[in-house]
Amino acid sequence: MQKLLRAVFYFSGLIILSLGIILNTKSAFGVTPIISIAYCLSLLHDWNFGNTSFVMYCVLAAIEYVVKGKRFRAIDLLQIPLSVVLTRFFNLFGALLPDVTSLPARILCLILGIAFTGIGAAMNVDTRLIPNPGDGIVQSIADRLGKKMGNVKNVFDLFCVTLTILLGVVSTGHPVGVGIGTIAAMIGVGRFIWIYNRLFQQKQLQLTGVEA
Repeated sequence: MQKLLRAVFYFSGLIILSLGIILNTKSAFGVTPIISIAYCLSLLHDWNFGNTSFVMYCVLAAIEYVVKGKRFRAIDLLQIPLSVVLTRFFNLFGALLPDVTSLPARILCLILGIAFTGIGAAMNVDTRLIPNPGDGIVQSIADRLGKKMGNVKNVFDLFCVTLTILLGVVSTGHPVGVGIGTIAAMIGVGRFIWIYNRLFQQKQLQLTGVEA
């Protein structure tokens, strides 16, 4: 039963995470930092967002392989099929959810997007199974440098946002895919991860057998 519950939490986290990311895109205020590069490229070249995100996740997994070196495990390769599943949900939710134009609806999408992204990420990570490549690359860099994951994530987020801005400015003369929502996500996602872990982490760990 514990293994089944662990799988339920893991895949539920993936679904909630992907829903949160798509709600962020629907807000048109800017998306979360790590996914901003793929979102910018999909807008600039009219590429499918899910497919572009999958390619980006594969690149992150490859960088993680280089960073980890001998510490890279065969099981880490499961991040690739995981990315296939995650990005298919991007396409599914992107097709199912309507575009919104009114300011209140956009603000609601942003708030819900940030909340679901944080909650989904926390549920997923707390299973202690295969992380998505975005979290995996940050953790591998933190381990390699001997730094705290939170600090490394802040720097990595800034790098992603900076690269996204450069891509947009070079291509169109202005930023594409980032905005006030990106800043809100940088602050808010971590807060919702903290809230979920504060309220539910210990219960989840016990239910899934990760901790007695």
